Amino acid sequence: MFMGEYNHTIDAKGRLIIPSKFREALGSEFVLTKGLDGCLFVFPMKEWEAFEEKLRSLPLIDKNARKFSRFFLAGASTCELDKQGRILVPGTLREFAQMDKEVVLTGMLDRIEVWSKEQWLENNAYDDMDDIAQSMQELGLNI
Repeated sequence: MFMGEYNHTIDAKGRLIIPSKFREALGSEFVLTKGLDGCLFVFPMKEWEAFEEKLRSLPLIDKNARKFSRFFLAGASTCELDKQGRILVPGTLREFAQMDKEVVLTGMLDRIEVWSKEQWLENNAYDDMDDIAQSMQELGLNI
């Protein structure tokens, strides 16, 4: 399970340190891909395979299903940690997530999200949390 928020930097070669608290849960091989809201998703291989199965179940005839699958699969990259606990973030994914130097890694239970610091601050101000909480209750989440 992934949780927490960590600030790191991405170097000029596109290498990013994965927080030590995340490394064991990730395992030796995992998948990095585009995420929603302008971030990147990092999936442990087991979670990625479960996600792939869900994508396979989508009807090929549905245009939105094809676009949804394409969004996640076209830029996906299998990753391994180097000896310093870093991964190489491909240029296309760095460009997609507008990553330059400062990044934020957040644990999201079954995956990690990687944000540019600027995008994180812009997208996660949480000034409407009461409204969001209400909509979660409508989805069946009661606190």
